[in-house]
Amino acid sequence: MSDLTSLFVELKTLIVETLVLEDITASEIETDALLFGDELDLDSIDALEIAMAMEEQYKVTLGDDPDLNQGIFLSVRTLAEFIVASREE
Repeated sequence: MSDLTSLFVELKTLIVETLVLEDITASEIETDALLFGDELDLDSIDALEIAMAMEEQYKVTLGDDPDLNQGIFLSVRTLAEFIVASREE
């Protein structure tokens, strides 16, 4: 399993555990599915909780630009890409 694939699995698990999702398992979350308005239908409070969990687990911090942050939270893939890019800085 590649590092990126492992990160996808970790993020899916983090989302399910952080948000205490009972109707879906980590393995059921599609990597490219929209997090908002699609199968998960998350809201801004959910995004904040995920951001805090990511900061704690991956030591990454989101910026103050709402448009940029919205792009980061499109899917599990975009969250993973943000973490990888942040590690490279």
